[in-house]
Amino acid sequence: MSSLLALARGIDTLNEGVGRLVRWLVLAAVLVSAGNAAARYGLDLSSNAWLEIQWYLFAALFLLAAPYTLKHNGHVRIDVLYGRFPPRVQAWIDLLGALLFVLPLCGLVVWLGWKGFLASYSVNEVSPDAGGLARWPIKLAIPIGFGLLFLQGIAEAIKQFAVLTGRLTPTTERAEETV
Repeated sequence: MSSLLALARGIDTLNEGVGRLVRWLVLAAVLVSAGNAAARYGLDLSSNAWLEIQWYLFAALFLLAAPYTLKHNGHVRIDVLYGRFPPRVQAWIDLLGALLFVLPLCGLVVWLGWKGFLASYSVNEVSPDAGGLARWPIKLAIPIGFGLLFLQGIAEAIKQFAVLTGRLTPTTERAEETV
């Protein structure tokens, strides 16, 4: 079990780093959006490429920050009942949710997303809009983002299993190792 917990810590570290890095995409998206708006309304200049960069930044942020959000238990959930359950029941819900929903869904999206990326890359797909950007880079973000989410789902399942077996203590944000 200690090797599984080490694996979970490694995945946590990876997604913590990616999450901290992609936070900068928010600033980039804001600057691109503000610059685009200023150019459009102040100088009467417009560019489809700058609009697409905004979309790509938002999509990359959403896809690559999802594992970080899962690690920090920040995804939307209906806590009306969950929050009233004891920690052991919550661990069961989280473990079953990871095994039955998160991992299969992420695995499917990684598989289909990779195929979509390869198809786009092989023909060097470009946006049909005038001045549009290549599509394959953002299509690559789909399997990468869901792959990282898949890994974080594994880490969360390991931690919830460790809670259920008494190896970790549940806390409000995440499980902590017992000494």
